[in-house]
Amino acid sequence: MLLKEALSVMSKSSPYAVTTERSEHGKNELDLIKEYLYIQMPIAMDVEGKISSFSANKPEVLFLCGSSGDGKSELLTACKKKFGTRAEFHLDATHSFDPRENAIQTLDKVFDEYLSQSKPLVVGINTGMLGNYAEEGSNEFFKSTIKNYLETGSDRNGMYFVDFERYPKFAIDEESYTSVFAEKLLNKLTAKEDNLIRQIFDKDKLECTDPDSRRLQANYELLSLPAVQRTVIDLLFKARLMKDQFVTARSLLDFLFMLIAGPGYLFDNLFSGGDNELANKIVEFDPAHLRTNNIDRFILANDLGLPDSDFEEFKTHLSELGVGGLKNSYSYLRLFYILSDENFANNFHNRFAQDYSQSLIEEYISIYKNHRDYDNSDECRSVIREFCNNTLRTAIRKYNNRNAPNLKNNNYLISERNGYQLVAKLEIKPDLKSIAKQPPTQVSYFTACITVGGDSLTLPVNINLLQLMKKIVDGYRPNKHDKNTVVLLDELVEKISKIASKENTLHIINGSQHITVTDDEDDKYEVSGLNND
Repeated sequence: MLLKEALSVMSKSSPYAVTTERSEHGKNELDLIKEYLYIQMPIAMDVEGKISSFSANKPEVLFLCGSSGDGKSELLTACKKKFGTRAEFHLDATHSFDPRENAIQTLDKVFDEYLSQSKPLVVGINTGMLGNYAEEGSNEFFKSTIKNYLETGSDRNGMYFVDFERYPKFAIDEESYTSVFAEKLLNKLTAKEDNLIRQIFDKDKLECTDPDSRRLQANYELLSLPAVQRTVIDLLFKARLMKDQFVTARSLLDFLFMLIAGPGYLFDNLFSGGDNELANKIVEFDPAHLRTNNIDRFILANDLGLPDSDFEEFKTHLSELGVGGLKNSYSYLRLFYILSDENFANNFHNRFAQDYSQSLIEEYISIYKNHRDYDNSDECRSVIREFCNNTLRTAIRKYNNRNAPNLKNNNYLISERNGYQLVAKLEIKPDLKSIAKQPPTQVSYFTACITVGGDSLTLPVNINLLQLMKKIVDGYRPNKHDKNTVVLLDELVEKISKIASKENTLHIINGSQHITVTDDEDDKYEVSGLNND
């Protein structure tokens, strides 16, 4: 078997992309490769634990919920082999048994059969199909239970729901961020020992010497480097944070297949886009499109063929990676990027490490962790105050006052008519007491808590909003391209404006004229003219 054929089980176009029940007798080498690549995750252990607790004569139901391609069929096929006598299994609720029926009619039959007997039932179902059944299904008992779950997230009536969304593929730990699933898959795919794919690779390397095979082999070896694996995970994490792109088992397997078997070297395939949903998001992080003096100088020098002895020495070692014939400056920049943490040759690629800095992600992780793990320590308070005072508060004030740049610190524009500005002085501070009360969030955002006067407000902050606020602090004015992110800031500013309008003291400003109006809470107002302060 050739290496490309062995890897083809990872492709979403492969018949192995969706696991189906196969007899042990009919298994071939591709089946063994697919089984080898299976990663058992906490959700699998929880599902197995729940099914193993079922009694064969007690009617209970387990719904395994999620999205397309997340591994439901893989997991439940394994469970059916193990618990097939204990429960009935309906592996995929998007399918029907009869071409004359749709999936909802099939579910009606499955549910009716369950109610007519006493055997537990296990159903694999997309979250969207759950909603469809709650609206269009015929079995009222199941409809009401499913509606209750969708509204409250709770189990009832002997029906249990296990959702892939509760088992995120990324987690932020004490040091940085991790993706246990992606790490385990990459390690299995490239393991040096007890790896059927590695054995096929070794044989392929000896027997297949044509250029396409050599490039495929080079890509597999590149993906075996820990630094390259870390770069891939970094990019997947960026896609999750900045593009709200979820990683499913199927999309990741297909993505890795594309990296190795694509038309170019791995570092070019990584940013080539295509019909993979992960690749389409990651293409936007192409390091070759960064513009720094260092990168621009390299592109110019390489395109003009200007001599650089260090670069020439670096290139002589590329054959060690199986890479040859590179001329495009962009390809070199992508190669430097994936080798960022690798000690290779004369380390010429490390000249660009600063250009590829991920300081925004590092800052986001620090702020996220200190919100999530808030314990009133000096470190937590320091990080949160730094963020609130220097980024959040400043961005709010500058954005709110974008049409009134004359206003000083703590002055917030409420409205403007005929050149007269209605302004309130507000004190915005971090609301440290409320942070610990916030429910846990996914890695994609944290909940910032502030006090405005005597009112507490919250703001969900994702990495895109953090980036936008930092740009606003530096003088940037949001435009139509920021509309999906700035809406979060708009909602907060509107709330602050309502609080400001209720202040006892308001200021009316027109050029050098400054009038202060104070409500003395006795149906009287005190009006005075003041100089700007």
